[in-house]
Amino acid sequence: MQMNRFQRVRAKVYLNVMGLWRRMTLGTRTMLVDGDKVLLIRHAYIPGWQFPGGGVEPGETLAGAAARELQEESGYRVIGPMQLFGMYHNCSPITDRDHVAFYVGHKFEKAVEFKPSYEIAEIGWFDRSKLPDKVTPATSQRIDEYFDDAPRRDIWGY
Repeated sequence: MQMNRFQRVRAKVYLNVMGLWRRMTLGTRTMLVDGDKVLLIRHAYIPGWQFPGGGVEPGETLAGAAARELQEESGYRVIGPMQLFGMYHNCSPITDRDHVAFYVGHKFEKAVEFKPSYEIAEIGWFDRSKLPDKVTPATSQRIDEYFDDAPRRDIWGY
């Protein structure tokens, strides 16, 4: 069933007002896995090593946003489908209104050479048992959940 023009406008206004009222945001993170190694990034503006990711833009699917952010931040492109590993509530000291869709990718290629930017200082592949200093708690928790079948948490974790 198709909506008429009035119904489309009314629905758009309603959904935008509710979005402002509820103030919810949605983001993604992606863990690329190569055997026992995972790809991590280090931002230039916040401490710690973590998975590439970012916000979902209007009109974008979760998987599309995850793939876009991965390539923008690391230069890697996922080939084929990714596994949606879980949805997490991101209740950090900064926000309590964000949710994170966490994806895992096994098939990928280097699309462009990584160059440090104002956003991403560096990237690296790390063995899951030899993670770098200052890896974020959420990153460590997701690695444990994925590789070691640790109990899954609902909270992204900081």
